[in-house]
Amino acid sequence: MTHIKICGLTRPEDIACVNRERPDYAGFIVNFPKSRRNLAPYKLEALTRLLDPGITPVGVFVDRPAGEIAALVNAGTIGIAQLHGHEDNSFIRELRRLTGAPLWQAFQVRSREDLDRALASEADLVLLDAGQGSGRVFDWRLLRGFARPFALAGGLGLHNVTPALLTGAILLDVSGGVETDGHKDPAKIHDFISKVRSFP
Repeated sequence: MTHIKICGLTRPEDIACVNRERPDYAGFIVNFPKSRRNLAPYKLEALTRLLDPGITPVGVFVDRPAGEIAALVNAGTIGIAQLHGHEDNSFIRELRRLTGAPLWQAFQVRSREDLDRALASEADLVLLDAGQGSGRVFDWRLLRGFARPFALAGGLGLHNVTPALLTGAILLDVSGGVETDGHKDPAKIHDFISKVRSFP
């Protein structure tokens, strides 16, 4: 079964919605002021305390210090760290030394060379994306023959759930595609999760 991550949660009502709809993962963008979905750590902690324990909180980080990320993992605030910056394998090894939590790494995909970089990552899971919060899809035909499990992000929504699932992704990561007027929309979240769960 394909897993689901609802990313970019910022409000208590977002948490209430995911607690009701039960995706596998809830994503939070941490200390990245360029994003309108950015959270300071104290806000992250307040929201993850409200999250159902059956849903894993994922912290999304862009070029943050390993110690800062590890502190949030080791405090139990997040269960997984997702890296979206210029982190390399040495950074992943250092973060793994500091904490035993799963590590995910995102790659902006424009060519097969980008997929080669993803194949070389030592992260537990690679997330393939068109770009940070771009709301666009990349050419999914590039994924044919991609030789490791991957999560898919970027431009996902109700309109393309089926072709996204047919790429073979083990996880779909959606944010803007389940929003209305810049906020998470409970009806869209419900419909997106229902469509993924009902896929043959």
